[in-house]
Amino acid sequence: MGLLAWILLGLFAGAIARALVPGRTAPVGCIGTTAIGILGALIGGFIATALGIGHLRHFFDLGTWLIAIGGSVLLLLVINAITNRRRRL
Repeated sequence: MGLLAWILLGLFAGAIARALVPGRTAPVGCIGTTAIGILGALIGGFIATALGIGHLRHFFDLGTWLIAIGGSVLLLLVINAITNRRRRL
């Protein structure tokens, strides 16, 4: 995938992940959501490849989207756990 495809995938995967994760998430805006989506796609792709269940291939591949969204959700859950711990202290 090209750079533009990664950015679009990150934007959409990050937005979908933010809609799926319950609770308050940090207000990061469009650029932050895109960054979460891109990093989530990379994390999801790494985990899926390590487990042998999938790869990030083409932009219009359903597996690519599921891996990217899953990685983004995982990343948001970690971010929420870290920020909630800081709020309590």
